[in-house]
Amino acid sequence: MKRQLLRVPVFPLAGALLFPRGHLPLHIFEPRYRAMVADAMAGDRLIAMVQPRDSGDPPALFDVGCLGHLGECEPLDDGRYNIVLEGLGRFRIAREAQVDTLYRQVEIDRAAFDDSEDDDVLGIAERAELEQEARRYADSLGYGVNWEAVSRLDDESLVNGIAQIAPLDVGSKQALLEVNGLAPRADLLVQFMQFQRMAPGGADGPETLQ
Repeated sequence: MKRQLLRVPVFPLAGALLFPRGHLPLHIFEPRYRAMVADAMAGDRLIAMVQPRDSGDPPALFDVGCLGHLGECEPLDDGRYNIVLEGLGRFRIAREAQVDTLYRQVEIDRAAFDDSEDDDVLGIAERAELEQEARRYADSLGYGVNWEAVSRLDDESLVNGIAQIAPLDVGSKQALLEVNGLAPRADLLVQFMQFQRMAPGGADGPETLQ
């Protein structure tokens, strides 16, 4: 059976992860991405988030990203936008489309991942380990965190939220996006936080697992 591909605008942004059922707020200021948002608002409101592999012009893209629905869009007086993307599901890039738009577009295969509603939960010990390491990691970075609010998050929101905001390198972030299953993602996240926290220079140091 021939796979069905979907053509969508792509926003390559290092360190920015969108997960299924998650939310990603973005401030849009570059002209090409202003055009992308305007076109998305006039169309199906879909934007693909993908991390760049390198700093080329244009940069190469990782194969796996997450498709977002443009849920909130606040146009600003100077042409910029504040938007919030809602994660629909991960995809694999089949190929880049040849287009005349200011922004890039890709053809994606959404069937590559099953990101339907997930009722995965962490075990009590897994949840406790993640929260404990997150506290240590945040302390090492000097972050102030409302841990009472954190404790009320469901497991998926906790794992994916930490993966979004933790200042990990691009390769580590990509690995977190691509891993399947909540418990494996939580375990990988704990490993990354521990490694970065204990590496020379601490959590602010350049060492990574990638």
